[in-house]
Amino acid sequence: MNREFLKDKKRIVVKIGTSTITHVDTGHLNLIKMEKLARVLTDIRNQNKEIVVVSSGAIGAGRKALGIKEKPRSLSEKQACAAVGQARLMMIYQKLFAEYNQTIAQILITKRIMTNEISRQNAENTFRELLGMGVIPIVNENDPVSTDQIQDENFGDNDTLSAMVAELVQADTLILLSDIDGLYTDDPRNNEKAEFISCVEKIDETLFSMAKGPESTFGTGGMTTKIAAAEIANHAGVDMIIANGDDLVNISRILEGKEVGTLFKA
Repeated sequence: MNREFLKDKKRIVVKIGTSTITHVDTGHLNLIKMEKLARVLTDIRNQNKEIVVVSSGAIGAGRKALGIKEKPRSLSEKQACAAVGQARLMMIYQKLFAEYNQTIAQILITKRIMTNEISRQNAENTFRELLGMGVIPIVNENDPVSTDQIQDENFGDNDTLSAMVAELVQADTLILLSDIDGLYTDDPRNNEKAEFISCVEKIDETLFSMAKGPESTFGTGGMTTKIAAAEIANHAGVDMIIANGDDLVNISRILEGKEVGTLFKA
């Protein structure tokens, strides 16, 4: 499918998975990639496009800061890691975006905000004001006080949250950055005959049967949650692309209409 139409997208939500901004072996934040992310997103903002970031990594960042080696199991331990990690994550984002004179904002969201009419309207108004001011909002699930995401594996490392945010802000496009190039007929890491799927125009059970669960000890989202996110986004009229976050220039390539990742057409 010709992707030239992606050049005209003006409001973009970019979801950053834990594996994109951390070193896989250690779980420590990957500062070089975070710096590149700030540069790429600021450059897109300089093209008069509006950007919203949904960033994972708070629990992982907190876990490393606190010296916890094993993946936290108890809910309170996860929440404590998130509280420490969110502050650390935002401090680094603030520093990196400031290098390019780009103002950012933090927005912490819970599922209840998305389902309560008044709270949802308030959130919508805040996003509208921030985007109108040229700010890049950075969104995360409010894990220290909300247990929705870290109890619900289906919420999937902010995959579902990013789709809900894309719907809320009436985005044109949702870009999900992951540790894989896109959707395959099977897991390409285990099956060399797995075929890449460039475009999906209809989401059905066959598609879900191709998906695999999470493997990383730092992330929580697998392909199943990404397809579920695509369903939410597509239903709201938002095109969604799953692409590899290993090369962050992929964000720019997607918005230039190049064939990168798997496109889920709204």
